[in-house]
This record gives sequence, C-alpha cells and structure tokens, in this order.
Amino acid sequence: METGSREAAGMPGAEPVWRGLEPGLLRVRRVLVLVWAGVLAVATGLLLGLLAGPAWAALALLPPAFAAWSWRLLERNWHSWRYAERADDLLISRGVLWREETVVPYGRMQLVEVTSGPVERRFGLATVQLHTAAAATDATIPGLDPAEAERLRDRLTELGEARSAGL
Repeated sequence: METGSREAAGMPGAEPVWRGLEPGLLRVRRVLVLVWAGVLAVATGLLLGLLAGPAWAALALLPPAFAAWSWRLLERNWHSWRYAERADDLLISRGVLWREETVVPYGRMQLVEVTSGPVERRFGLATVQLHTAAAATDATIPGLDPAEAERLRDRLTELGEARSAGL
C-alpha cells in the first residue's frame, strides 16, 4: 500500500499528505506590498521635497527598495505554509527561519470558521480559522480556494463532532 493511501486510510506511522496554499495568496501579498510602497514613496517624496528640500526627497526610494526586497521573501513565506489532514488531527506547518508546526486534534476543535475579506474575495481566496478550548492552539490556514475552505470546514466539523462524542 502506498504511503499516501495508508495515510488516507488512517493507518498509524504513515507520512502525512501535505497540501500547499493557493498562488493567489502570494499575488495578494505582493500587490499589497506594491500599493503600500507606492503610497509611502509618494508621501515621503512630497513631504520631504516640500519641507526639507529635493535632496531629502531621495529617501522616497526606500519604500520601493523595501518592496523589491520583500518580493522574494513573500514567495519563500508562501512556500513554507502547508497543511495535512491525518486520521486524528490536522497538521499546519509554516515558517522560513523559525519553523512552526501546529497539531490540532479533531476532538479539541470547538469552532471552524471560513472567512473571506474584500481583498481575499477579489482574488478568489478564503481563510479557515480553527478555535480550540486552549487559545494558544488556535490555528489559521490562509489562502485557500473557497470551495476547498468549505470542504475543509465541513470535514473538520464532522470529525470534531465524532471525536468529541467519543465515536
């Protein structure tokens, strides 16, 4: 039996099947960095140009330089996010320098929410927020396709109810 099918069957010791986030999340974050860098560059250039002189207005180049530096970092961060559904719990892994892996047992879930703000909706994305009894173990999976987010919410809710009922 293949590792992925062992995990799907809920066999212990199987490797989890990891899923990444939608590419739209990377596009959203890059667009936001570009917008904020542009706004800050214009504001800095105008204010310093008018108040301190044209030489100081050159500092308006700092926000676009920061945006260029952030471009690659955003991609690395986006690649670091992944999640896996196992037989008894959900794994969420993220982080570039400091890796963080969260394990949320299905029986400990109290609430599973799907949210999508105006920017997320524009790019066809949704976020799944998991709430547990311990606030420290609340977990979020951003940048999912809305259909996948709803499927995950329904599956996690079903599994959570079954585990908390002792079935």
